[in-house]
Amino acid sequence: MKFQHFLKALLLGCLAVAPSAAIASTDTLTLQEVTVSAIKQGSDVQRHALSATDIGRAAIERNAVSGAKTAADLIPNIFIPDYGSRMTSTIYVRGLGTRIDQPTMGLNIDNVPIICKENYDFNLMDIAKVEMLRGPQSTLFGRNTMAGVMNIYTLSPLNYSGTRALLEYGSHNAYQLGAAHYAKLSRNLGLSVNVLHHATDGEFTNEYNHRKTDWEKQTGGRIKLEWMGDNGLYVSNMFSLTHSRQGGYAYEQEGTGYIAYNDTCFYRRTSLLDGLTVKRDFGHFSLSSITSYQYLNDNMTLDQDFTAEPYFTLTQKRKEHAFTEDLIARSKGNGAYRWLVGAFGFYRHYDMVSPVTFKDKGISQLIESHRNMSLPSYPISWDSRQFLLGSDFVNRTFGTALYHQSTYRVGAFTFDAGLRLEYEHATLNYHSETHTGYTIISAATGEIYAHENIDINDRGKLKKDFFELLPKFAATYHFGDFGFESAYFSIARGCKSGGFNTQMFSDVLQQKLMGIMGIGASYDINEVVAYKPESAWNYELGARFNFLNHRITGNVSAFYMDCRDRQLTVFPDGTTTGRVMTNAGKTRSIGCEVAVNVNPGQGSLFQISYGYTNAKFVEYNDGKADYAHCFVPYSPSHTLFVQALHEFKFHRNRTWLKSLTIESNVRGIGEIYWNEENSIRQPFYALLGASATLAGEHYALELWGKNITATRYHSFYFVSIGHTFLQRGHGATMGATLRLNF
Repeated sequence: MKFQHFLKALLLGCLAVAPSAAIASTDTLTLQEVTVSAIKQGSDVQRHALSATDIGRAAIERNAVSGAKTAADLIPNIFIPDYGSRMTSTIYVRGLGTRIDQPTMGLNIDNVPIICKENYDFNLMDIAKVEMLRGPQSTLFGRNTMAGVMNIYTLSPLNYSGTRALLEYGSHNAYQLGAAHYAKLSRNLGLSVNVLHHATDGEFTNEYNHRKTDWEKQTGGRIKLEWMGDNGLYVSNMFSLTHSRQGGYAYEQEGTGYIAYNDTCFYRRTSLLDGLTVKRDFGHFSLSSITSYQYLNDNMTLDQDFTAEPYFTLTQKRKEHAFTEDLIARSKGNGAYRWLVGAFGFYRHYDMVSPVTFKDKGISQLIESHRNMSLPSYPISWDSRQFLLGSDFVNRTFGTALYHQSTYRVGAFTFDAGLRLEYEHATLNYHSETHTGYTIISAATGEIYAHENIDINDRGKLKKDFFELLPKFAATYHFGDFGFESAYFSIARGCKSGGFNTQMFSDVLQQKLMGIMGIGASYDINEVVAYKPESAWNYELGARFNFLNHRITGNVSAFYMDCRDRQLTVFPDGTTTGRVMTNAGKTRSIGCEVAVNVNPGQGSLFQISYGYTNAKFVEYNDGKADYAHCFVPYSPSHTLFVQALHEFKFHRNRTWLKSLTIESNVRGIGEIYWNEENSIRQPFYALLGASATLAGEHYALELWGKNITATRYHSFYFVSIGHTFLQRGHGATMGATLRLNF
């Protein structure tokens, strides 16, 4: 009893003094259970020794959650900005993240892991539940989950029957049209089919051609087939196909505030996912198999300098195939000892063509002028005012893993211990070429001195092997009464895969071309293209509380994360075009999270989620400056989501009008430092939203507004040829959404 009282006092004290604590659960109003929920961690993530947010269907529909990006708005210490392109979803969790290549957060849809980060940005109309597990989840989920895992579950046709429709219209001629049907074909067999189309004219104007930069169209469809046998056998197949098209990006130049670029920008993507889940329950254990095939075909073309001058354009075309297989055996029942063992394997193959076209000013300013300044007596003139730096790649990666976790309950304590052994092999076949030339002129006579042909045709192969041991230990104390329900401590190691930064090859080729002329720097391909895995140890203390008979519920947690070989995207010096993925020594991240739900009854609900992260470099010197004690770029110090609502219920027999719900919310982000030296930042900003929803038996009509006060902010930053660009955030938007249910 003394120990119990001591823990309660300690946690109350932490809650009282932690202005930056963490948070979990978003909504207590969950819907019916998904047929197969989380195969690895069970249906109730709030019972585990981790910081988790569990978003139910009521909150999903109320906040228009359609994917990872919109779900992140409700979750503390996660930042997924809407910065224009659906190609590279930037994700930061607890100070960990990156802008290109490998993610730090895993994403599963109906238990199927999404391998390619470019497929993270999607829209779904039938999400039933979202779970966000923060902190390293690598023991169970493996590579690229060192910051956490988001699990998304869709409606089950075995649990839900009927037809649903979605119609939405808002500012900038943005609209959504969706339809779905869920049917039980027999007692054990269910089928669902849905389609969703989204389009917008765009909000921001390119001042060069006076056209909208950010128009978008996306169409997707999903088919889900589920069968539940009488012998404990469950089979589910989920197939989805999505096609996306979008225009340019709202990148404004720092200082001028203008969006103005002359070359065409667009992004197109076709993605396919087929996931097969088979689960068989036996007497004391279950066996599960999760198999997937994933396909991606995308094409990005952009004005890489993002100015109104003809410098250069980039085209990147990629076709990717991926296969995954996860085998899980798990004990059943509520005995004192529970266990889980698994084996995972994947294969990923992609072909990429990534040419850069140099144009007149790019040739003049970036090549000719540098060469002529170094040797003014013999200036050069390029043969043509446009030439191609060609790069193409074949990347193959396969990996395997064995993992185990044991859970043992002794009295009020629960102990968890797990270990994962992971191996990964990656190869990159590259081909870089350019065929061009220039004329050397004598400054003294004005006559042609010589002519030089440039023919570069480089081929090579890079390969890397990675081994990782990923342990986890946690202890939970269950109080067993109202007040603090449980307290936990955990320590876990997570990792993010190493690999190859293909975006750097155009810059490598550019520098080699200039080196032929005796200027510029030379790059070692292995040094600038290959990068090592990133790893982190996470130490976490948290608790869950329940006061006044579930009227006040929530979570509080605090964490310390020690990161080694931090993967950092940096921009090369001077007037170059590439981005370099480098390992930036050590970083540390300290923070906390708090989530509180207040349900006073009578139709009212209030909730707040708040996260604080202090992420800094411990060791990082790039040869030009020492960034120790500087904040890690792109990671917001604060995340905040506050929501209040009240539901007015009408006469029970009035089927056409059941209720009116008035809701308001505030989403806050910041402060964000954009570069390593912390000279450019986005201050903390808050976005106000509100909605009013009329609901009948078969419909709900919602009028909504986002960023009502038209707060101006930026959500992304990058550098090109010495110019700084910022992605302008969305302004005030209004709209109406009609949901039908029959």
